[in-house]
Amino acid sequence: MKVKVISRSTDEFTRERSQDLQRVFRNFDPGLRTQEKATEYVRALNAAKLDKIFARPFIGAMDGHRDSIKCMAKNPNYLKGIFSGSDDGDIRLWDIASRRTVCQFPGHQGAVQGLTISTDGSILVSCGSDCTVRLWNVPEVNLADSDNLSDNLAKPLAVYVWKNAFRAVDHQWDGDLFATAGAQVDVWNHNRSQPVNSFDWGADTTISVRFNPGEPNVLATSANDRSITVYDLRMSSPARKVIMRTKTNSIAWNPMEPMNFTAANEDCNCYSYDARKLEEAKCVHKDHVSAVMDIDFSPTGREFVTGSYDRTVRIFQYNGGRSREIYHTKRMQRVFCVKYSCDASYVISGSDDTNLRLWKAKASEQLGVVLPRERKKHEYLEAVKNRYKHLPDVKRIVRHRHLPKPIYKAANLRRTMIEAERRKEQRRKAHSAPGSIVTESIRKRRIVKEIDTPDERIKEQKKKKKSSESRLWRETWILLL
Repeated sequence: MKVKVISRSTDEFTRERSQDLQRVFRNFDPGLRTQEKATEYVRALNAAKLDKIFARPFIGAMDGHRDSIKCMAKNPNYLKGIFSGSDDGDIRLWDIASRRTVCQFPGHQGAVQGLTISTDGSILVSCGSDCTVRLWNVPEVNLADSDNLSDNLAKPLAVYVWKNAFRAVDHQWDGDLFATAGAQVDVWNHNRSQPVNSFDWGADTTISVRFNPGEPNVLATSANDRSITVYDLRMSSPARKVIMRTKTNSIAWNPMEPMNFTAANEDCNCYSYDARKLEEAKCVHKDHVSAVMDIDFSPTGREFVTGSYDRTVRIFQYNGGRSREIYHTKRMQRVFCVKYSCDASYVISGSDDTNLRLWKAKASEQLGVVLPRERKKHEYLEAVKNRYKHLPDVKRIVRHRHLPKPIYKAANLRRTMIEAERRKEQRRKAHSAPGSIVTESIRKRRIVKEIDTPDERIKEQKKKKKSSESRLWRETWILLL
Protein backbone atom coordinates (compact mmCIF):
# COMPACT_ATOMS: atom_id res chain seq x y z
CA MET A 1 0.00 0.00 0.00
CA LYS A 2 1.26 3.45 -0.96
CA VAL A 3 0.79 6.20 1.61
CA LYS A 4 1.18 9.93 0.80
CA VAL A 5 2.24 12.05 3.73
CA ILE A 6 1.44 15.77 3.92
CA SER A 7 4.55 17.53 5.08
CA ARG A 8 4.86 21.25 5.75
CA SER A 9 7.70 23.32 6.99
CA THR A 10 6.97 25.42 10.05
CA ASP A 11 8.72 28.36 8.36
CA GLU A 12 5.94 28.55 5.77
CA PHE A 13 3.06 29.24 8.14
CA THR A 14 4.68 30.54 11.31
CA ARG A 15 4.41 34.30 11.82
CA GLU A 16 7.59 36.14 12.63
CA ARG A 17 5.71 38.81 14.59
CA SER A 18 2.29 38.92 16.17
CA GLN A 19 1.29 41.78 13.88
CA ASP A 20 1.90 39.73 10.72
CA LEU A 21 -1.02 38.30 8.77
CA GLN A 22 -1.80 34.62 8.88
CA ARG A 23 -0.71 32.85 5.72
CA VAL A 24 -3.54 31.11 3.89
CA PHE A 25 -2.91 28.11 1.65
CA ARG A 26 -5.23 27.95 -1.34
CA ASN A 27 -5.80 25.41 -4.04
CA PHE A 28 -6.77 27.13 -7.29
CA ASP A 29 -8.26 24.05 -8.90
CA PRO A 30 -11.62 25.22 -10.44
CA GLY A 31 -13.16 21.83 -9.74
CA LEU A 32 -13.00 22.47 -6.01
CA ARG A 33 -15.09 25.68 -6.16
CA THR A 34 -18.25 25.02 -8.13
CA GLN A 35 -19.94 28.23 -6.89
CA GLU A 36 -17.10 30.58 -7.85
CA LYS A 37 -19.03 32.45 -10.57
CA ALA A 38 -22.06 32.90 -8.35
CA THR A 39 -19.86 34.23 -5.56
CA GLU A 40 -18.12 36.66 -7.89
CA TYR A 41 -21.48 37.85 -9.25
CA VAL A 42 -22.66 38.66 -5.73
CA ARG A 43 -19.41 40.50 -5.08
CA ALA A 44 -19.85 42.51 -8.29
CA LEU A 45 -23.40 43.39 -7.27
CA ASN A 46 -22.28 44.48 -3.80
CA ALA A 47 -19.37 46.47 -5.26
CA ALA A 48 -21.74 48.35 -7.58
CA LYS A 49 -24.03 49.16 -4.62
CA LEU A 50 -21.11 50.26 -2.44
CA ASP A 51 -19.95 52.61 -5.19
CA LYS A 52 -23.35 54.31 -5.04
CA ILE A 53 -23.25 54.50 -1.26
CA PHE A 54 -19.79 56.09 -1.14
CA ALA A 55 -20.27 58.36 -4.19
CA ARG A 56 -19.41 61.84 -2.87
CA PRO A 57 -17.95 63.66 -5.90
CA PHE A 58 -18.22 67.25 -4.69
CA ILE A 59 -15.19 68.37 -2.66
CA GLY A 60 -15.64 72.13 -2.30
CA ALA A 61 -16.25 75.51 -3.91
CA MET A 62 -13.76 78.33 -4.42
CA ASP A 63 -15.48 81.67 -3.95
CA GLY A 64 -13.94 85.07 -4.68
CA HIS A 65 -14.90 86.26 -8.15
CA ARG A 66 -17.61 88.89 -8.50
CA ASP A 67 -18.80 87.91 -11.98
CA SER A 68 -19.29 84.77 -14.05
CA ILE A 69 -16.15 82.73 -14.74
CA LYS A 70 -15.48 82.36 -18.47
CA CYS A 71 -12.06 80.69 -18.75
CA MET A 72 -9.48 78.65 -16.84
CA ALA A 73 -5.91 77.46 -17.33
CA LYS A 74 -3.80 74.89 -15.50
CA ASN A 75 -0.07 75.07 -14.88
CA PRO A 76 1.72 71.95 -16.19
CA ASN A 77 4.58 72.48 -13.72
CA TYR A 78 2.48 72.98 -10.59
CA LEU A 79 -0.12 70.35 -9.79
CA LYS A 80 -2.16 72.36 -7.28
CA GLY A 81 -2.43 75.63 -9.23
CA ILE A 82 -5.36 76.74 -11.39
CA PHE A 83 -5.95 80.12 -13.06
CA SER A 84 -9.41 81.57 -13.63
CA GLY A 85 -10.71 84.64 -15.44
CA SER A 86 -14.09 86.31 -15.03
CA ASP A 87 -16.30 88.80 -16.86
CA ASP A 88 -15.25 91.70 -14.60
CA GLY A 89 -11.61 91.47 -15.77
CA ASP A 90 -10.35 89.68 -12.65
CA ILE A 91 -7.73 86.91 -12.99
CA ARG A 92 -6.88 84.76 -9.99
CA LEU A 93 -4.42 81.99 -9.15
CA TRP A 94 -5.93 79.39 -6.83
CA ASP A 95 -4.35 76.72 -4.66
CA ILE A 96 -6.57 73.67 -5.10
CA ALA A 97 -5.42 71.95 -1.90
CA SER A 98 -6.45 74.83 0.37
CA ARG A 99 -9.08 76.27 -2.06
CA ARG A 100 -7.77 79.81 -1.50
CA THR A 101 -6.67 82.63 -3.79
CA VAL A 102 -2.90 82.92 -3.97
CA CYS A 103 -2.50 85.87 -6.33
CA GLN A 104 -4.56 88.31 -8.41
CA PHE A 105 -3.74 89.77 -11.83
CA PRO A 106 -5.61 93.09 -12.29
CA GLY A 107 -5.46 95.05 -15.51
CA HIS A 108 -8.13 94.00 -17.99
CA GLN A 109 -10.86 96.60 -18.50
CA GLY A 110 -13.37 94.10 -19.87
CA ALA A 111 -14.23 90.43 -19.72
CA VAL A 112 -11.32 87.99 -19.70
CA GLN A 113 -12.07 85.61 -22.58
CA GLY A 114 -8.98 83.41 -22.63
CA LEU A 115 -6.11 82.16 -20.44
CA THR A 116 -3.16 79.93 -21.27
CA ILE A 117 0.23 78.98 -19.81
CA SER A 118 3.57 78.75 -21.59
CA THR A 119 5.31 75.41 -21.98
CA ASP A 120 7.69 75.97 -19.06
CA GLY A 121 4.90 77.28 -16.81
CA SER A 122 6.57 80.68 -16.24
CA ILE A 123 4.39 82.96 -18.42
CA LEU A 124 0.63 83.44 -18.20
CA VAL A 125 -1.06 84.82 -21.34
CA SER A 126 -4.49 86.44 -21.06
CA CYS A 127 -6.75 88.11 -23.61
CA GLY A 128 -10.08 89.87 -23.33
CA SER A 129 -12.78 91.97 -24.90
CA ASP A 130 -10.73 95.14 -24.24
CA CYS A 131 -8.60 94.31 -27.35
CA THR A 132 -5.46 93.59 -25.33
CA VAL A 133 -3.17 90.62 -24.84
CA ARG A 134 -1.31 90.65 -21.52
CA LEU A 135 1.69 88.59 -20.47
CA TRP A 136 2.19 87.89 -16.77
CA ASN A 137 4.98 86.33 -14.76
CA VAL A 138 3.64 83.33 -12.83
CA PRO A 139 4.55 83.87 -9.15
CA GLU A 140 5.77 81.34 -6.63
CA VAL A 141 2.85 79.88 -4.69
CA ASN A 142 3.13 80.94 -1.06
CA LEU A 143 0.10 80.28 1.11
CA ALA A 144 1.55 82.23 4.03
CA ASP A 145 1.10 85.49 2.13
CA SER A 146 -2.29 84.66 0.62
CA ASP A 147 -4.25 86.12 3.57
CA ASN A 148 -3.57 89.68 2.45
CA LEU A 149 -4.47 89.79 -1.26
CA SER A 150 -3.61 93.47 -1.58
CA ASP A 151 0.08 92.51 -1.38
CA ASN A 152 -0.29 89.76 -4.00
CA LEU A 153 -1.21 91.86 -7.02
CA ALA A 154 0.90 90.99 -10.06
CA LYS A 155 1.88 93.45 -12.79
CA PRO A 156 1.92 92.50 -16.48
CA LEU A 157 5.24 91.92 -18.21
CA ALA A 158 3.87 93.21 -21.52
CA VAL A 159 0.60 94.57 -22.90
CA TYR A 160 -0.13 94.19 -26.62
CA VAL A 161 -3.01 96.30 -27.95
CA TRP A 162 -4.73 95.13 -31.11
CA LYS A 163 -7.59 96.43 -33.26
CA ASN A 164 -10.14 93.70 -32.47
CA ALA A 165 -11.52 92.03 -29.36
CA PHE A 166 -10.31 88.51 -28.55
CA ARG A 167 -12.39 85.43 -27.81
CA ALA A 168 -9.80 82.75 -26.95
CA VAL A 169 -6.07 82.10 -26.64
CA ASP A 170 -3.90 78.97 -26.57
CA HIS A 171 -0.16 78.34 -26.29
CA GLN A 172 1.97 75.86 -28.17
CA TRP A 173 2.73 72.65 -26.29
CA ASP A 174 6.36 72.97 -27.33
CA GLY A 175 7.48 76.42 -28.48
CA ASP A 176 7.28 80.17 -27.88
CA LEU A 177 4.21 80.93 -30.01
CA PHE A 178 0.63 81.45 -28.91
CA ALA A 179 -2.51 81.97 -30.98
CA THR A 180 -5.50 84.24 -30.35
CA ALA A 181 -8.99 83.93 -31.80
CA GLY A 182 -11.20 86.87 -32.69
CA ALA A 183 -11.99 88.54 -35.98
CA GLN A 184 -9.16 86.37 -37.33
CA VAL A 185 -6.60 83.88 -36.05
CA ASP A 186 -3.40 85.67 -35.03
CA VAL A 187 -0.15 83.93 -34.08
CA TRP A 188 2.06 85.85 -31.63
CA ASN A 189 5.54 85.61 -30.20
CA HIS A 190 6.34 86.52 -26.59
CA ASN A 191 8.83 89.20 -27.65
CA ARG A 192 6.85 90.92 -30.41
CA SER A 193 3.97 93.35 -30.04
CA GLN A 194 2.56 92.49 -33.49
CA PRO A 195 1.33 89.10 -34.73
CA VAL A 196 3.93 87.12 -36.65
CA ASN A 197 1.21 85.50 -38.76
CA SER A 198 -2.53 85.85 -39.37
CA PHE A 199 -5.10 83.54 -40.91
CA ASP A 200 -8.50 84.62 -42.17
CA TRP A 201 -10.83 82.15 -43.86
CA GLY A 202 -14.37 83.47 -43.72
CA ALA A 203 -15.93 86.65 -42.39
CA ASP A 204 -17.27 85.42 -39.03
CA THR A 205 -15.63 85.60 -35.62
CA THR A 206 -13.42 82.74 -34.44
CA ILE A 207 -14.49 81.70 -30.94
CA SER A 208 -12.00 78.98 -29.91
CA VAL A 209 -8.47 77.86 -30.75
CA ARG A 210 -6.43 74.84 -29.62
CA PHE A 211 -2.90 73.76 -30.54
CA ASN A 212 -2.18 70.12 -31.32
CA PRO A 213 -0.23 68.37 -28.52
CA GLY A 214 1.78 66.19 -30.91
CA GLU A 215 2.50 68.60 -33.76
CA PRO A 216 3.33 72.11 -32.43
CA ASN A 217 2.56 73.84 -35.75
CA VAL A 218 -0.98 72.49 -36.14
CA LEU A 219 -4.00 74.16 -34.52
CA ALA A 220 -7.77 73.83 -34.79
CA THR A 221 -10.35 76.61 -34.52
CA SER A 222 -14.13 76.96 -34.49
CA ALA A 223 -16.08 80.00 -35.66
CA ASN A 224 -19.55 81.52 -35.57
CA ASP A 225 -20.17 80.39 -39.16
CA ARG A 226 -20.49 76.79 -37.80
CA SER A 227 -17.08 75.84 -39.18
CA ILE A 228 -14.17 73.84 -37.75
CA THR A 229 -10.85 74.70 -39.38
CA VAL A 230 -7.43 73.06 -39.10
CA TYR A 231 -4.43 75.36 -39.70
CA ASP A 232 -0.77 74.58 -40.26
CA LEU A 233 1.65 77.38 -39.38
CA ARG A 234 4.12 76.11 -41.99
CA MET A 235 1.62 76.81 -44.77
CA SER A 236 0.34 80.13 -46.02
CA SER A 237 -3.26 78.91 -46.11
CA PRO A 238 -5.56 76.76 -43.92
CA ALA A 239 -5.32 73.00 -44.27
CA ARG A 240 -8.88 71.65 -43.77
CA LYS A 241 -12.32 73.04 -43.04
CA VAL A 242 -15.67 71.43 -42.29
CA ILE A 243 -19.03 73.17 -41.83
CA MET A 244 -21.59 71.68 -39.43
CA ARG A 245 -25.28 72.41 -38.98
CA THR A 246 -24.75 74.09 -35.61
CA LYS A 247 -21.98 76.10 -34.00
CA THR A 248 -19.03 74.51 -32.19
CA ASN A 249 -18.23 76.23 -28.87
CA SER A 250 -14.94 74.56 -27.98
CA ILE A 251 -12.38 72.03 -29.20
CA ALA A 252 -10.03 69.67 -27.34
CA TRP A 253 -7.28 67.46 -28.79
CA ASN A 254 -6.69 63.99 -27.40
CA PRO A 255 -3.20 64.13 -25.78
CA MET A 256 -2.57 60.42 -26.33
CA GLU A 257 -3.93 60.30 -29.91
CA PRO A 258 -2.96 63.71 -31.31
CA MET A 259 -4.64 63.11 -34.65
CA ASN A 260 -8.08 63.05 -32.98
CA PHE A 261 -10.04 65.94 -31.47
CA THR A 262 -13.49 66.34 -29.93
CA ALA A 263 -15.78 69.31 -30.60
CA ALA A 264 -18.36 70.60 -28.08
CA ASN A 265 -21.38 71.58 -30.14
CA GLU A 266 -24.43 73.78 -29.73
CA ASP A 267 -26.81 70.87 -30.48
CA CYS A 268 -26.18 69.22 -27.05
CA ASN A 269 -23.72 66.67 -28.46
CA CYS A 270 -19.94 66.28 -28.74
CA TYR A 271 -18.35 65.00 -31.93
CA SER A 272 -14.99 63.22 -32.12
CA TYR A 273 -13.11 63.64 -35.41
CA ASP A 274 -9.99 62.38 -37.06
CA ALA A 275 -8.22 65.48 -38.40
CA ARG A 276 -7.25 63.52 -41.52
CA LYS A 277 -10.86 62.58 -42.32
CA LEU A 278 -13.32 65.34 -41.50
CA GLU A 279 -16.20 64.19 -43.69
CA GLU A 280 -17.44 61.88 -40.93
CA ALA A 281 -17.33 61.95 -37.12
CA LYS A 282 -15.67 59.00 -35.39
CA CYS A 283 -18.07 59.06 -32.45
CA VAL A 284 -21.06 61.09 -31.24
CA HIS A 285 -21.29 61.67 -27.48
CA LYS A 286 -24.83 62.31 -26.27
CA ASP A 287 -26.51 63.05 -22.93
CA HIS A 288 -26.55 66.83 -22.44
CA VAL A 289 -29.89 68.58 -22.88
CA SER A 290 -28.50 72.02 -23.74
CA ALA A 291 -25.51 73.52 -25.53
CA VAL A 292 -22.10 72.14 -24.55
CA MET A 293 -19.93 75.15 -23.67
CA ASP A 294 -16.48 73.70 -22.91
CA ILE A 295 -14.52 70.46 -23.09
CA ASP A 296 -11.19 69.21 -21.78
CA PHE A 297 -9.38 65.87 -22.08
CA SER A 298 -7.87 63.91 -19.24
CA PRO A 299 -4.04 63.65 -19.37
CA THR A 300 -4.51 59.91 -19.94
CA GLY A 301 -6.56 60.56 -23.09
CA ARG A 302 -9.15 57.95 -22.06
CA GLU A 303 -11.80 60.39 -20.80
CA PHE A 304 -12.93 63.96 -21.25
CA VAL A 305 -15.09 66.31 -19.22
CA THR A 306 -17.75 68.67 -20.57
CA GLY A 307 -19.61 71.63 -19.11
CA SER A 308 -23.00 72.61 -20.44
CA TYR A 309 -25.58 75.36 -20.45
CA ASP A 310 -27.92 72.89 -18.70
CA ARG A 311 -25.92 73.45 -15.45
CA THR A 312 -24.29 70.03 -15.34
CA VAL A 313 -20.78 68.60 -15.70
CA ARG A 314 -20.44 65.22 -17.43
CA ILE A 315 -17.53 62.82 -17.89
CA PHE A 316 -17.37 60.70 -21.05
CA GLN A 317 -15.17 57.85 -22.21
CA TYR A 318 -13.19 58.94 -25.27
CA ASN A 319 -15.02 56.32 -27.39
CA GLY A 320 -18.30 56.12 -25.44
CA GLY A 321 -21.61 57.44 -26.69
CA ARG A 322 -23.05 58.06 -23.23
CA SER A 323 -21.64 59.83 -20.18
CA ARG A 324 -20.06 57.91 -17.32
CA GLU A 325 -20.81 60.52 -14.63
CA ILE A 326 -22.99 63.59 -14.17
CA TYR A 327 -22.26 66.22 -11.51
CA HIS A 328 -24.68 68.93 -10.42
CA THR A 329 -25.59 71.03 -7.39
CA LYS A 330 -28.60 73.15 -6.54
CA ARG A 331 -26.61 76.39 -6.59
CA MET A 332 -24.50 75.76 -9.69
CA GLN A 333 -25.65 77.73 -12.71
CA ARG A 334 -24.59 77.57 -16.37
CA VAL A 335 -21.14 76.01 -16.70
CA PHE A 336 -18.84 77.96 -19.03
CA CYS A 337 -15.47 76.25 -18.47
CA VAL A 338 -14.14 72.92 -17.22
CA LYS A 339 -10.66 71.47 -16.70
CA TYR A 340 -9.12 68.18 -15.70
CA SER A 341 -6.34 68.35 -13.12
CA CYS A 342 -2.85 67.43 -14.31
CA ASP A 343 -2.97 64.12 -12.41
CA ALA A 344 -6.42 63.16 -13.80
CA SER A 345 -7.80 62.83 -10.24
CA TYR A 346 -9.97 65.94 -10.09
CA VAL A 347 -12.26 68.07 -12.26
CA ILE A 348 -12.62 71.84 -11.86
CA SER A 349 -15.66 73.69 -13.21
CA GLY A 350 -16.36 77.41 -13.50
CA SER A 351 -19.94 78.62 -13.74
CA ASP A 352 -22.18 81.65 -13.99
CA ASP A 353 -22.63 81.89 -10.21
CA THR A 354 -19.03 83.22 -9.76
CA ASN A 355 -17.75 79.97 -8.18
CA LEU A 356 -15.11 77.43 -9.07
CA ARG A 357 -16.05 73.93 -7.96
CA LEU A 358 -13.74 71.00 -7.29
CA TRP A 359 -14.98 67.47 -8.06
CA LYS A 360 -13.49 64.00 -7.89
CA ALA A 361 -12.96 62.39 -11.29
CA LYS A 362 -14.18 59.11 -9.77
CA ALA A 363 -17.15 59.80 -7.53
CA SER A 364 -16.56 56.98 -5.04
CA GLU A 365 -12.77 57.16 -4.93
CA GLN A 366 -11.23 57.20 -1.47
CA LEU A 367 -9.19 60.30 -0.71
CA GLY A 368 -6.08 60.30 1.41
CA VAL A 369 -3.57 57.52 2.00
CA VAL A 370 -4.70 54.11 0.73
CA LEU A 371 -2.97 51.07 2.21
CA PRO A 372 -1.69 48.37 -0.17
CA ARG A 373 -4.35 45.91 0.99
CA GLU A 374 -7.09 48.48 0.39
CA ARG A 375 -5.75 49.27 -3.07
CA LYS A 376 -5.67 45.59 -4.00
CA LYS A 377 -9.23 45.19 -2.70
CA HIS A 378 -10.44 48.15 -4.80
CA GLU A 379 -8.68 46.78 -7.89
CA TYR A 380 -10.25 43.36 -7.37
CA LEU A 381 -13.77 44.77 -6.96
CA GLU A 382 -13.29 46.95 -10.06
CA ALA A 383 -12.19 43.91 -12.06
CA VAL A 384 -15.19 41.91 -10.85
CA LYS A 385 -17.56 44.74 -11.80
CA ASN A 386 -16.07 44.94 -15.28
CA ARG A 387 -16.43 41.19 -15.68
CA TYR A 388 -20.16 41.20 -14.86
CA LYS A 389 -21.11 44.67 -16.10
CA HIS A 390 -23.19 43.22 -18.96
CA LEU A 391 -25.64 41.49 -16.62
CA PRO A 392 -28.92 43.39 -16.11
CA ASP A 393 -28.80 44.01 -12.35
CA VAL A 394 -25.18 45.18 -12.30
CA LYS A 395 -25.71 47.27 -15.43
CA ARG A 396 -28.81 48.95 -13.97
CA ILE A 397 -27.08 49.88 -10.70
CA VAL A 398 -23.91 51.17 -12.40
CA ARG A 399 -25.80 53.33 -14.92
CA HIS A 400 -28.40 54.78 -12.55
CA ARG A 401 -28.05 58.49 -11.70
CA HIS A 402 -30.30 60.86 -9.81
CA LEU A 403 -31.04 63.85 -12.05
CA PRO A 404 -32.54 67.24 -11.25
CA LYS A 405 -36.17 67.44 -12.28
CA PRO A 406 -35.67 70.07 -15.07
CA ILE A 407 -32.90 67.97 -16.67
CA TYR A 408 -34.95 64.78 -16.32
CA LYS A 409 -37.93 66.39 -18.05
CA ALA A 410 -35.78 67.98 -20.75
CA ALA A 411 -34.11 64.61 -21.45
CA ASN A 412 -37.50 62.92 -21.80
CA LEU A 413 -38.72 65.66 -24.14
CA ARG A 414 -35.57 65.45 -26.23
CA ARG A 415 -35.88 61.66 -26.41
CA THR A 416 -39.50 62.01 -27.57
CA MET A 417 -38.54 64.52 -30.28
CA ILE A 418 -35.72 62.32 -31.59
CA GLU A 419 -38.01 59.27 -31.67
CA ALA A 420 -40.72 61.23 -33.50
CA GLU A 421 -38.21 62.41 -36.08
CA ARG A 422 -36.98 58.83 -36.57
CA ARG A 423 -40.54 57.52 -37.10
CA LYS A 424 -41.28 60.33 -39.55
CA GLU A 425 -38.18 59.49 -41.56
CA GLN A 426 -39.10 55.78 -41.60
CA ARG A 427 -42.62 56.52 -42.86
CA ARG A 428 -41.34 58.89 -45.53
CA LYS A 429 -38.90 56.25 -46.69
CA ALA A 430 -41.61 53.55 -46.68
CA HIS A 431 -43.94 55.63 -48.90
CA SER A 432 -41.28 56.74 -51.40
CA ALA A 433 -39.73 55.04 -54.36
CA PRO A 434 -37.03 52.53 -53.43
CA GLY A 435 -33.65 54.20 -53.31
CA SER A 436 -35.00 57.76 -53.55
CA ILE A 437 -34.38 58.51 -49.86
CA VAL A 438 -31.03 57.58 -48.37
CA THR A 439 -30.74 57.41 -44.57
CA GLU A 440 -27.56 59.02 -43.28
CA SER A 441 -25.95 58.07 -40.00
CA ILE A 442 -25.83 60.71 -37.27
CA ARG A 443 -22.06 60.86 -37.69
CA LYS A 444 -22.57 62.31 -41.19
CA ARG A 445 -25.96 63.98 -40.80
CA ARG A 446 -24.72 66.96 -38.79
CA ILE A 447 -22.00 67.81 -41.32
CA VAL A 448 -23.01 70.14 -44.14
CA LYS A 449 -19.86 69.90 -46.26
CA GLU A 450 -16.10 69.81 -46.21
CA ILE A 451 -14.35 72.70 -47.96
CA ASP A 452 -10.97 72.41 -49.60
CA THR A 453 -8.20 74.90 -48.99
CA PRO A 454 -8.21 78.08 -51.10
CA ASP A 455 -5.23 76.85 -53.17
CA GLU A 456 -6.96 73.57 -53.96
CA ARG A 457 -10.17 75.43 -54.79
CA ILE A 458 -8.33 77.69 -57.24
CA LYS A 459 -6.73 74.67 -58.88
CA GLU A 460 -10.12 72.99 -59.18
CA GLN A 461 -11.62 76.12 -60.77
CA LYS A 462 -8.74 76.28 -63.27
CA LYS A 463 -9.21 72.62 -64.08
CA LYS A 464 -12.97 73.12 -64.68
CA LYS A 465 -12.28 76.17 -66.85
CA LYS A 466 -9.74 74.23 -68.90
CA SER A 467 -12.13 71.30 -69.39
CA SER A 468 -14.97 73.63 -70.44
CA GLU A 469 -12.69 75.33 -72.96
CA SER A 470 -11.61 71.99 -74.44
CA ARG A 471 -15.25 70.88 -74.65
CA LEU A 472 -16.13 74.14 -76.40
CA TRP A 473 -13.32 73.63 -78.95
CA ARG A 474 -14.48 70.06 -79.54
CA GLU A 475 -18.07 71.15 -80.18
CA THR A 476 -16.82 73.89 -82.56
CA TRP A 477 -14.79 71.41 -84.59
CA ILE A 478 -17.80 69.06 -84.81
CA LEU A 479 -19.96 71.90 -86.17
CA LEU A 480 -17.30 72.88 -88.72
CA LEU A 481 -16.98 69.33 -89.99
